[in-house]
Amino acid sequence: MNEQEVPRLDLLRFLERVQERDLARTRDWITAEEQRVAELAARQPPPPPPDWVLETGIGAGRRPVAVHQGFCRPQSARVRAIPADEARRLIAEDTGLACQLCRPDTELGLL
Repeated sequence: MNEQEVPRLDLLRFLERVQERDLARTRDWITAEEQRVAELAARQPPPPPPDWVLETGIGAGRRPVAVHQGFCRPQSARVRAIPADEARRLIAEDTGLACQLCRPDTELGLL
């Protein structure tokens, strides 16, 4: 090893220590930001459920399967909010679409 290689190696090790400190500081900032975002999300109330939802089937046609009141909303990607007039129309066309648990047909005044 000659004399010029030792200072270069020392410089590289110094650079490594500086970068490790910078990385640790950046990770601390990320952790603090994640906590801030989580606290902000916890403070905001969840949006209210829609009044009426339509559950659709699987497949290309995605035919209506059931109409529910918003509180009875099934956990599915095949559910979307609908207005009351559409819920009434769907149930009037096919009474079998009314959910048997939440009874949207009764709430909409169709029975």
